[in-house]
Amino acid sequence: MFLQNIGIPGLILLLIIALVIFGPSKLPEIGRAFGRTLTEFKSATRELVSGEPEKEQKELQSAEKKQ
Repeated sequence: MFLQNIGIPGLILLLIIALVIFGPSKLPEIGRAFGRTLTEFKSATRELVSGEPEKEQKELQSAEKKQ
């Protein structure tokens, strides 16, 4: 992936460009949306790999703890 070769100077440049384009008031909203999207992607990936939805896994774990 191309993000591996960015480094600190490239990351700072990207943040400055984002600040200029979106403004300081929109950046926290964009960050939260990106974080939520990443979290949903990770949980969907886990579900695909394990073959079981995450809710079912939590229910199974809580049932095992009760025993």
